[in-house]
Amino acid sequence: MSLELAVAAGVTAGTVLLFAAIGELFAERAGVINLGVQGMMFVGALVGFRVGLQTGDAWVGILLAMLAGGALALLHGIVSIHLQADQIVSGLALTFLGTGVALVLGEGLASAGSGALLPVYSVPLLSDIPILGPAFFTNQSVLVYVGYLLVPIASFWIFHTRPGLHLRAVGEQPAAADALGINVYRVRYAYVIAGGAFAGLAGATQSLAVVPGWHADKTFIAQGWIAVALVIFGQWKPGRTMIGAYLVAFISRLALDLQAPRDIFGLENPFFYYQPSTFFLNMLPFGLVILVLIVAAREANRKRIGAPAALGLPYVRGERGR
Repeated sequence: MSLELAVAAGVTAGTVLLFAAIGELFAERAGVINLGVQGMMFVGALVGFRVGLQTGDAWVGILLAMLAGGALALLHGIVSIHLQADQIVSGLALTFLGTGVALVLGEGLASAGSGALLPVYSVPLLSDIPILGPAFFTNQSVLVYVGYLLVPIASFWIFHTRPGLHLRAVGEQPAAADALGINVYRVRYAYVIAGGAFAGLAGATQSLAVVPGWHADKTFIAQGWIAVALVIFGQWKPGRTMIGAYLVAFISRLALDLQAPRDIFGLENPFFYYQPSTFFLNMLPFGLVILVLIVAAREANRKRIGAPAALGLPYVRGERGR
C-alpha cells in the first residue's frame, strides 16, 4: 500500500477517535470527566447501524445514534452532577452498561451485511494537490470532511465566543462563574450531553463508514479509552487533539500493512512468517498512548498541561473552593 493510501486510511479511522475525543474535551472543559466514552460509542455504533439497516437512511441512523449517546451521557450527568457521585466510578459503570447493552441488543446482526452507507466524495482541486490531495481529499466519507470542519469550529467556540468563555469559567472556577450569574449545572449538563452525542456519532461513523456493519466486540478495541487519552495529549485543545487522533489511527493502520508483504527491504518479513510477532505491532497504538500519558504527567508536574482546575470536582453551590 502506498503512503498516500495508508495516510488516507488513517485519516478515515482517525475521524472516529476525533469525534469521541472532541466530545470528551467539551465535557472535561466543563469540569466533568466521562470515562463512559467506550460504552457510548458501542451504543452509537449499534443504533446507527440498526436504524440505517431498517430505514435504508444512514443519516437517520447518525441522528439517532447521537441521541442515544446523549441519553447515556445524561445518565452520567444525573449521577455525577446532580447526585454528586464520583465521576470516575460513574463513567466506568457507563462503559460497562453501554457495552453490555450493545452486545446483547446486537446479537444476530453480524450477518446482516453492511446496510445503509454514508456517501463518499472527492473534493475538486484539493484532491489534485500532490501527496496531501490523495490522502485527505480523495474518496473520503462525508463525515471525514465534517471532522475537518469540526476542529476549527470547536476551537473558535471555546476560545472566541461568550458561551465558550462560560464553558471555560465553569471548568476553572465554577463558584466564580456562579457568582457572575452563569448556571453551572446547566452548562455542565449541556456539555456532558453534547459529549455523549459526539461519542454516539463516533460509533455510528465506525459502523456506517469506516468498517460498515456490526462486528460485536471487535467493533472497537479500547478506542474510547484512547479518545480520553487524546484529550490529555491535546492539552484540552481541539487542534492538538486532532493531530493525536490521526497519528494513533495511522500507526494502527501501519501495524496492519506491515503484516502483508513477504519481504521488507529484501529481508524476510518476521510479521508475515511468524504470526505471534504481530502482537507487538498491535501494541504500537497503545504504546503511543502510554507514552503520551507519561509526557502529560511530566507536564502536569511542571504545571504546563492546562487541565481545567475544577476537572473531576463536583460543584456544590455555596461551598468555598468549588
